Amino acid sequence: MHARDLVELAATASLHGPLVIASSALLPQPCLEQYWSGSKCRLDRWGRALKRLSDLSRGEDEESEAERRSSLGMLEEIVTGDVLARVWAAVLTGHDRRNCGDSGAIARTILVGQQEARNRAMSLLVNSRSVARPAAQHLNRLRRRAECWSDLLVGHLSVAEDLSEFGAEPARAREFANDFREAGRRAWSLLFASLKSSFSSSFDLPSPNADLNAEIAAGVIACFGPEVFDSTGLLRSQWMSRLQRTSHDTACMIESLFAEERDPQVTSLAQATADRDFFKRRFTR
Repeated sequence: MHARDLVELAATASLHGPLVIASSALLPQPCLEQYWSGSKCRLDRWGRALKRLSDLSRGEDEESEAERRSSLGMLEEIVTGDVLARVWAAVLTGHDRRNCGDSGAIARTILVGQQEARNRAMSLLVNSRSVARPAAQHLNRLRRRAECWSDLLVGHLSVAEDLSEFGAEPARAREFANDFREAGRRAWSLLFASLKSSFSSSFDLPSPNADLNAEIAAGVIACFGPEVFDSTGLLRSQWMSRLQRTSHDTACMIESLFAEERDPQVTSLAQATADRDFFKRRFTR
């Protein structure tokens, strides 16, 4: 999986993240572990590659053309990896706040590692002779673009609850959140098309960690759960999810009233029957 695909996944996670945040269900532990393990392995690979680039900058070794292309592809992964890391950390933290969980700690730890790798990469771009000036300029433009989109996607998640701390520039993320509150979701399809267009031609080289990128993406997607997908495999809209959740809650309420009628501790069978009939008329008509 290419790094640009993870940026698009971040946009999808931002769009449907409120479903995860609002859910009262525990997130599947294997999915969180998959995101953790894939991200940690990728951070380890990045660390070794960055050390190799640092050694090259001191003239300790020579880099082949294949190694140079792999290194630049890795740097593209690093400078854009913030987008998904920030969005997913915001989603899991929002879920924790609603459910008193601790899954967000996993994503925040990965985000810290991501930021450390990015800082090391940017230091190499500024001080290293192993990255040519045109490549360094391209990577810096890609970084700025990724930061702006990170703030927009985190801003979308911050409409109902302030998660702007996960933006590259929290103040800008809050501004985007205000814009979304005013404009609603009408502009989302246009924004998503703009994001895809912005990054479609921004990557010059294949991603060297495509296998781990795919593992990370699988861990994120699996956290949405099957109830978020419709029969065609597409993510279900938020209003449909709310409607189905309301119907489920109503059915559970009615079932509980029937159960009360069978409970020997119910003091008045007539009162229980009256209550049951009232709720059935109120919620099932």
